[in-house]
Order: sequence, then structure tokens, then C-alpha cells
Amino acid sequence: MNVSLPPELTELVKRKVDSGQYTCASEVVVEALWLLDTRDRLREIKLEELRKEIQKGLDSGPAAPLDFEKIKARGRKRLAEQETDKG
Repeated sequence: MNVSLPPELTELVKRKVDSGQYTCASEVVVEALWLLDTRDRLREIKLEELRKEIQKGLDSGPAAPLDFEKIKARGRKRLAEQETDKG
């Protein structure tokens, strides 16, 4: 198989080989393809986990509007109680 690379990628491969990290251009390309495959598999795993979490949310029942004033009042009450306990 022959692969044509744009000049900037050809230069990148050359720099990797020149660094001594790889012995030839083929090693650089093989490593890059393994990394690409790993990235793609991880993306699929993350998407599947996200789908599961979305489904859990959907299965948990209907959404209800948040009462921000009630939430803030509870937080203020809790803070006041903590301050009273300290003093």
C-alpha cells in the first residue's frame, strides 16, 4: 500500500524518525493508526455511556421545574444553622 501525505505531515513523520523515537516512516504511521483506532473506540465507549445516562434520566420520570427561590432559601437556612452551631 502506498500512501500520499501532504507536505506538513510528511515533515512531521520525518521529524519523528529523525528524533530517533521511530526507526522508519512506517513505524510512525502504524503508531498513528493505532492511536486513531484507540481514540475512536474510546469515543464509542463514551457515547454509549452518555446514552445510558440519558436513558436513566428519561426513565427516572418526568422533569419538574426548579424553584430557585426555594432552593436559595433552604441554602440560606442551612448556612444560618451552621453559623449558629459555630457560635
